[in-house]
Amino acid sequence: MKTNTKQMTLNSVLSAICATLAFLAISTQGLKITFESLPVLIGALLFGPLSGAAIGTLGTIIYQLLKFGVTITTPLWILPYTLYGLYVGYYAKRHGFKLSTKQTFFIVISGELLITIINTISLYIDSHIYGYYYPALIVGLLLPRLGICIAKGIAFSLIAPQIVKPLQKISK
Repeated sequence: MKTNTKQMTLNSVLSAICATLAFLAISTQGLKITFESLPVLIGALLFGPLSGAAIGTLGTIIYQLLKFGVTITTPLWILPYTLYGLYVGYYAKRHGFKLSTKQTFFIVISGELLITIINTISLYIDSHIYGYYYPALIVGLLLPRLGICIAKGIAFSLIAPQIVKPLQKISK
């Protein structure tokens, strides 16, 4: 099988996993624990920024359309995972797709922070437009959201290399 076909197939599977993981999120008022960024991370570490962005965009679009339909703020919710894929993929590509443990921790945790910050801004804008949260609640939930973000970043930093290494072998 050609490399492009393998890459497209793996990107499609990772996008579907991204959407599925979004549906399996644990949600409470203002807090959401989700693992949908893991397939974006894996695709970006394997193939670079364009694949990472494509996986993040497509996976999140599928989830958003099936769960909420199209709203004026839909692009705000797609943006974090698209940027995450670009960010991680660019960093991985720049380092020849061979990251040390320290580099992996840096890129994953900083990428998770990027998602959390953009999602918090999106939540503020969305809640302002639709009137469902007060700004004080969003700010008050920032520390727990950052805690979840750091915990996920550490976990993904440990898990991702174990998934990426075998996939690198079969994707060549």
